[in-house]
Amino acid sequence: MGGTKLAVFGFLILATALEVFGDAVVRMGLGQQAVATRLAYFAGGAALLFGYGFSLNNAPIEFEKVVGVYIATLFVMWQIVSFITFRTVPSLPTLVGGLLIIGGGMVVAFWQPGVAR
Repeated sequence: MGGTKLAVFGFLILATALEVFGDAVVRMGLGQQAVATRLAYFAGGAALLFGYGFSLNNAPIEFEKVVGVYIATLFVMWQIVSFITFRTVPSLPTLVGGLLIIGGGMVVAFWQPGVAR
């Protein structure tokens, strides 16, 4: 079971990295003036976003559970990539909201009503 959880985490890290970097590349493409450069950014972003969808849908976990963990992982990855790409530091409201997102994602993924631990 530990190997499966590690595999799920690996798929989620890969999927979130591809999605966030894909979105960042598309955003950078929007700022380009030359049509060829803009199209190259858009093509790169599209390839990354396809990789995200492919990775997420191949994670070895039920789809309704993957969404909770994915959203939590996405928030963290978004902050990391935002800092690396755009040098943006998250504000206090972003961090507080992010903690709520992470908590909610864990509830969706791991809460099993009626299961005693």
